[in-house]
Amino acid sequence: MAPKIMLLITLSVASAVLVSAASPPFQERKAIVVLKGPGQVSGNVTFIQANRGGPVMITGVVSGLTEGPHGFHIHEKGDVTNGCISTGSHFNPQGNKHGGPNDESRHAGDLGNIQADNTGVAQFSYSDSLISLVGAHNILGRAVVVHADTDDMGRGGFTDSLTTGHAGSRVACGVIGIL
Repeated sequence: MAPKIMLLITLSVASAVLVSAASPPFQERKAIVVLKGPGQVSGNVTFIQANRGGPVMITGVVSGLTEGPHGFHIHEKGDVTNGCISTGSHFNPQGNKHGGPNDESRHAGDLGNIQADNTGVAQFSYSDSLISLVGAHNILGRAVVVHADTDDMGRGGFTDSLTTGHAGSRVACGVIGIL
């Protein structure tokens, strides 16, 4: 009786190895968000992830802003039924305090600031290693929000610095979808 049990276990392990070896390779993932606000602010942002667990490249153009830095975040909900307020709080699956994109502890959605020039246009391209287009930090179906003011990265000393970066009102938003 014992040899039959041993054979069954061996076949089960071999099957598991074959199934995992046959898993398809990771294919580059792409996403886009079209940003609109109640005023003149609009734009689009693309997200590209070439490797599972690798950084996400973020590239975008936003126009209609005031000159200077503007908070730029991923918010938890892809709901814009009541405008940008419906998007909820910053995407924060680990329950961390607000921080900057290079901080060890931060919300997953804390992407810092985008910089608008004197014509009100922000053009940007950079990568982030905490957000993802798959898995636990997947941003698909969530929202991007552009704020009126500078994100203080949690260092401003205001009552909302450690939750929102004291970035002010929401001037544009959109839901992230598959590209």
